[in-house]
Amino acid sequence: MVVGEITEEKDVVVIGGGPGGYHAAIRAASLGRQVTLIEREDLGGTCLNKGCIPSKVFTHFVQEYKKTKHLKEMGMEFGEVEANLSTLQHYKNKKITQLRKGVESLCKANMVEIVKGSASLLSESRVGVENGHEFSLFNFKEAIVATGGDFHYPGEVVFHPDYVLKEREIFNLKEIPEELIVYGSDYISLEIASVFSILGSRVTLILNEEVPFDSAVLKEIFRQLKKQKINLIKNSVLSKACERDGHVIVELEKDDGETVSIEGSHFVISGQVKPNLPELGLDRLRMEITEQGYIQTDREGRTSIPHIWAIGDATQGPSLAVKAIKQGKVAAEAMSGLCVEVDLQFVPTVVQMIPPIAFAGLTEEEARKEGYSVTVSENPLRGNGYAQLTEEKDGFVKVVSDSETDVVLGIHMMGMGAVELITSGMLGLEMAARDEDFRFPLYPHPSMNECLLEAVEGLKGDAVHMSPRKKEPAR
Repeated sequence: MVVGEITEEKDVVVIGGGPGGYHAAIRAASLGRQVTLIEREDLGGTCLNKGCIPSKVFTHFVQEYKKTKHLKEMGMEFGEVEANLSTLQHYKNKKITQLRKGVESLCKANMVEIVKGSASLLSESRVGVENGHEFSLFNFKEAIVATGGDFHYPGEVVFHPDYVLKEREIFNLKEIPEELIVYGSDYISLEIASVFSILGSRVTLILNEEVPFDSAVLKEIFRQLKKQKINLIKNSVLSKACERDGHVIVELEKDDGETVSIEGSHFVISGQVKPNLPELGLDRLRMEITEQGYIQTDREGRTSIPHIWAIGDATQGPSLAVKAIKQGKVAAEAMSGLCVEVDLQFVPTVVQMIPPIAFAGLTEEEARKEGYSVTVSENPLRGNGYAQLTEEKDGFVKVVSDSETDVVLGIHMMGMGAVELITSGMLGLEMAARDEDFRFPLYPHPSMNECLLEAVEGLKGDAVHMSPRKKEPAR
């Protein structure tokens, strides 16, 4: 930067064009603000280009691939089915490009100015943008920090472009690994293990910590992992991972101090997400940062500097696009004078393994810990007629409620259709619905929706397709 450079005046500057950032930019523009969106790579961010969309191309492919046996049983005739990852990569890249162009078109239609480059806050009202040899200066009235997060990995992993991989890189493979070792305890690790086991890999899944799901969901996950012939190793911490002579060596330390060494053709690790803030220049500002390194915000997304907002992975909370999208819209609306807020009490968690998982609200264990008088009901999918005819019988719906008030506290699902069906659960949880509120409407028949209805009915032993509860003996 040299003295005398021209500084442009801007109304709203959004730093980061991921799902949170571009939603914020378009919403602010629709409310009449002049918006400049700064993105150093591709619009759509990690979610669209490297994370959510690429991985879901694979999970969708595997869900369809798994159906072929059932379709043949029904009478659909076709030749031998094979999984061609090279063709799948072409399809994945085509869809990413289409979706990214869609975001670009939406920004253009809403008159959002897109600036390419890396942004750095120079003061509380000025941002610099570097793009190669070019450097631009903008003064802004208000700004939204949507810089996202990035994965960080332990130093004992020696990455190799073909064999020792990060969680995003596994979805760039053009050949199915023979022996895949997966390390991590999050939804990404579960999806990777499930996807590649169904594609034919011999998979070992190493859980380095407890998976924070309801006990019933965990039980079913472990049953499905066993059914998919995934070798499961619990309570082990990674000591070393490296490539040697075209295969990988992984060393683990178990709780009892024992060291275990395993080998495979490929290794993939799911890292820990941390906010992308070091290069943003926050040390020049009087902005409040949490002990964990996130930007402190209120329920609108406003930081300690009233005209600067922050959303997504730059802020505390789950590292999920659904959070960033909601925060982005709320920040744009709040800075435009609307009365809004973000409430992260009910954030849907989704795992697109086979079968999918979706849940929101309290687990049974959390509800008991918080002092509720807990009643639970589990409805297995195998009792549902539509699940039977589609051969999607694995899974269940579990409802957690407070027996004193009948308020539903949590809904946990595993099975085909769970991701779409959890929306009904989210609406009920947000409205503090009681079991009668779920029972009153008519549910489409035949459909997976009825699994939720009968799970709620089961809270009081009224479900038709569930075995009656054992009655307490008379005293």
